[in-house]
Amino acid sequence: MHRIYRITLDDALPMLAAARAKAEEIGVRQTICVCDDGGHVLALHRMPGARLTGVEISMAKAFTAAGHERATHKFNEPPNGPALPGNEAFGISHMYPGKFAIFVGGFPIEYDGQIVGAVGVSGGNGEQDKAVGAAALEAFAKHVAELGLGG
Repeated sequence: MHRIYRITLDDALPMLAAARAKAEEIGVRQTICVCDDGGHVLALHRMPGARLTGVEISMAKAFTAAGHERATHKFNEPPNGPALPGNEAFGISHMYPGKFAIFVGGFPIEYDGQIVGAVGVSGGNGEQDKAVGAAALEAFAKHVAELGLGG
């Protein structure tokens, strides 16, 4: 028997708030997407002035991180990033056109050893997207602790 955990909108909202606060702190207009373990959007926030393209990009980053259970930037980290030319997954982004992102900004959400969702961040450079994603993940961990769930 396998136990499956699901995140809800109530779990996603603290993540969006923390991610937005971090983006404001570092002065970047971001779009933040939180999805469930199936890559389905639970919550999305496009900050005022954030690029229109960030909506689809953040959704693709979240989808990819949830579906492949890894941060999206790990696909292209030299020397063994699987999506780099000559490596085993080169071209993988063509499998789900418009939905599969292999660059910085997608981060899986883990609870009790399971991937329960992901957050996708778009609008900054790689370091900025990582910082905003980290804030979202920290907020999730705090939220879970406050609920007394451990994990």
